[in-house]
Amino acid sequence: MTTATVQRVRTGRITFFVALAVFAQESTWNLYESQVPPLLRQHLTSAALIGLLMGMDNLLGIFVQPWMGNRSDNTRTSWGRRMPYLVVGMPVAALLFLVIPHVAASLPLLVAVMFAYALIANSFKPIAEALLPDFIAPERRSRANAAVKIASSVTAIVAALISILLIDDHPGLSFAIPSILMVVSVLVLALKVRDSRSPAYQAALAEDREQHAESRVRVRVRDIVPDIIKDSDRSRLLLILSILFFGGAWAASRSLITPYGMEALGMSAGEAGGLTLPSGVAFIVAAYPVAMLAERFGRLRVMMIGMAAFAAAMVLGTVIRTPTGAMVALCLAAASASAFLVNAVVVLWNLAPSDRVVGTYTGLYTVGWASGGFLGPALVGAMVDVTGWPLMLLDVAIVALVAVLGVARVSALQRRSATGRAL
Repeated sequence: MTTATVQRVRTGRITFFVALAVFAQESTWNLYESQVPPLLRQHLTSAALIGLLMGMDNLLGIFVQPWMGNRSDNTRTSWGRRMPYLVVGMPVAALLFLVIPHVAASLPLLVAVMFAYALIANSFKPIAEALLPDFIAPERRSRANAAVKIASSVTAIVAALISILLIDDHPGLSFAIPSILMVVSVLVLALKVRDSRSPAYQAALAEDREQHAESRVRVRVRDIVPDIIKDSDRSRLLLILSILFFGGAWAASRSLITPYGMEALGMSAGEAGGLTLPSGVAFIVAAYPVAMLAERFGRLRVMMIGMAAFAAAMVLGTVIRTPTGAMVALCLAAASASAFLVNAVVVLWNLAPSDRVVGTYTGLYTVGWASGGFLGPALVGAMVDVTGWPLMLLDVAIVALVAVLGVARVSALQRRSATGRAL
């Protein structure tokens, strides 16, 4: 085989393994989000309190993920820097997830297990995703990340099928299936992936040797964040802020669509809740093509076009204010948003000053995205209080356009710097 063919095989192989790990993780998360609230409702009548407990995992993720990503960046073992955490963390998370329905009769026990699961699962989430840039060259990361995003999206369908077919009669089995998937995936990873052989890990070892191993300086989160903020280039800071704003627009377009359908379109709760279902398929169909386009024409350019198209789709849904119009708009928006969701973290990886810190940067991406998911619906909700529900999609478009301006500025800065990075 030629060198290029060997490289494609290696890229496909590690992409499959990372996608498998993410698929297993997200299978538990999706079922957690859909089926833990009913367990809490057996004990609590306050929707606000249930929402607060369900948001605990996002709050933990904001603090835990960058720290754990950074900790793995600084780890050196014969097995590499990521795999030790995955081999320990994934089985523990699987066990905690398996226990959830069995402790549901006791609210204190249920909350304790929820907290433990959220803490452990958040700990290794960025570590699994960081395997991708460890093994794959910058110019091929978009298509690899697209495959991972597709695997993540499919888990929503898996969780829905488990809910429909099993949860009422076999709650224990429903939680056991994703747990088994996670254990199987970590066994495959442990047998097939040697993180110590990744190009990024070897580059990190080379940097360590240059600094003399006995006096190696650990790269800490509290050093990385000020460096991003103080950097005169501003590209990394602007990108993280754009991730926050677009994450907010995306979250608002999903979480507020049911009340929008009821208030603006006169739909029932069930009918309005189904508006987003076709858009999930649209995202899966679009993810890989936009990755290919990004690698050919530039990630920042494709991101800007996709984000602008997302905003335009929201405007279209505002103009054609019917259930069919809303469904079409959401499909167009999801397909367009894939350009951002597939490429944003890749651009952030490629802006990292060294392969030593890609785990930390993966965690920082999550901070931006999770913060947007937390703040976006609240911001758009406040705008709806002023403009009314019929203009909710337009409000989402406005928030998205702020993110477009941020990415446009990053693009301008990168054209000036001409660093040659795969952006």
